[in-house]
Amino acid sequence: MTRELLDTINFPQDLRKLPEACLQDLARELREFIIEIVATKEGHLGASLGVVELTIALHYIFNTPEDLLVWDVGHQAYGHKILTGRKNTFHTNRQLNGISGFPKRDESEFDTFGVGHSSTSISAALGMAIASRLKGEHQKQHIAVIGDASIASGMAFEGLNHAGVTKANLLVILNDNAIGIDPSVGALKEYLTKARVGHKPASDNIIEALNFQYFGPVDGHDLPGLLKVLQEMKEISGPKFLHVITKKGKGLKKAEEDQVKYHAPGKFEPATGELLKYETEGLPIKFQDVFGLTLVELVEKNDKIIGITPAMPTGSSLKYMMDAFPDRAFDVGIAEQHAVTLSAGMATQGFTVFCAIYSTFLQRAYDQLIHDVALQKLPVIFCLDRAGLVGEDGATHHGVFDIAYCRLIPDLIVAAPRNETELRNLLYTAQLGLDKPLVIRYPRGRGSQVEWKTPFQKTVIGRAVCLQQGTDIAVLTIGNMAANASEAIKSYKGLGSIAHYDMKFVKPLDKDLLEEIFEKFDKIITIEDGVITGGFGSAILELAMHLDYKGKIEIMGVPDNFIEHGNIDQLQEIAGINVEGIRQKLETLN
Repeated sequence: MTRELLDTINFPQDLRKLPEACLQDLARELREFIIEIVATKEGHLGASLGVVELTIALHYIFNTPEDLLVWDVGHQAYGHKILTGRKNTFHTNRQLNGISGFPKRDESEFDTFGVGHSSTSISAALGMAIASRLKGEHQKQHIAVIGDASIASGMAFEGLNHAGVTKANLLVILNDNAIGIDPSVGALKEYLTKARVGHKPASDNIIEALNFQYFGPVDGHDLPGLLKVLQEMKEISGPKFLHVITKKGKGLKKAEEDQVKYHAPGKFEPATGELLKYETEGLPIKFQDVFGLTLVELVEKNDKIIGITPAMPTGSSLKYMMDAFPDRAFDVGIAEQHAVTLSAGMATQGFTVFCAIYSTFLQRAYDQLIHDVALQKLPVIFCLDRAGLVGEDGATHHGVFDIAYCRLIPDLIVAAPRNETELRNLLYTAQLGLDKPLVIRYPRGRGSQVEWKTPFQKTVIGRAVCLQQGTDIAVLTIGNMAANASEAIKSYKGLGSIAHYDMKFVKPLDKDLLEEIFEKFDKIITIEDGVITGGFGSAILELAMHLDYKGKIEIMGVPDNFIEHGNIDQLQEIAGINVEGIRQKLETLN
């Protein structure tokens, strides 16, 4: 692949030296470069391919980094990273000690705001714009690039609502490709669907109603047109809004045809886009699929079950239920607060609601979890996918805080199944009827059981189980850490024997069993795939103090700092909760 133009560019000031006539060729080279690297290193593909021309135009027209450019979520920022000093390290994207897959302030001065969750760009850019006015920097430009899925979120509207009554020099660019990770949903999406290049819908424009000057829609792949309109918008003061139509996956036929799969496709042939096959025969299925497929089984016999997800039907596998029972499963878009309170509202009417949401995204609806669900003892079942360390998406996506932030809420059950069968039985138990809400956390990726689809058995709430008897050290695990602990115990060569307990529930704890453990053992280790501060181990310590336990308790989990990106094995090693880390801890207690 020739990169005659791209090889001359390390920073945007190099880009601005090129004549406009060369920019289309640069776009082709940049797109090919992204495809070539992501094909072998993996990452988020479709979104970045869709904004290649827009990325070039923004850095060509605006004086970044003095002008401040904020990318929403950051899935689409690969071209931005390559043009802003990270071309030669782009092959390390999302790898341990490599560059982040998302914009990150301490990585580059061109990354003006750290992102990973959606819908933050407008508020952040508005904050920057107001700050610039206060400092007398009236010519400074502030640009927020947000997608059509993200702009439907409540926080985005809060930012627009405020911006419309300011004189802030803010440009909001809507990158409209009709899809986020899954296809966009909602009434705003229906409005945007009517908008095409050169045609603004005749109905009232909600953006103009919020006091923005509205421009577009324009073709996001027409570089000369983008350059012209962005240059014009530099001269307009106050809040303004540019509607840009793009195609996710642009330039790679397979990615254009299957935009959901090619959002983050894994490894593929760069020339054709064909996904590289890897053998899955005989492997356990993913936890998310255990959830999705089990829910379909339960819905077939229980017409009170409802499924809800905020924009993650494929990622959570609620898609199975949406396909089989479309009237009883809902994708509400990137609207976590709405998803939680919608679930609560349905629960008041006697429905059994399963709200499938990534652990890291439930953080965005914390008040609703407390105020709208737990305070009213509404038995909503929260299925927290991607709990624990998730790997290459890094600090913005690790689901390591949910144990700590959930266990302090009254009338909230917190469970973590150690394997697929345990998850399946918890889902079954939940729909039999609860008198309070339940959180079920489970990890990203595959489990350990090939034969997971066993007859349903009722789980006793708050009851733990002994997996292995012992006399010298008691290991207490929660959730998927049972597997690492079991392997570590098998490989342990020290003196004495190790007992292993799967606690199953963080709340309520099995106090009867724990009293027995405190009586029998003077050395205890707790292990969790979550933060140590305020987590499962803290709950054990609190009970031990209450019972005046005199022995030694060691807590293993994620330390009190943000864990960056890398594969899950590497990150568990950093946290010390991998098999070897647990084995070494056993040795130190011997």
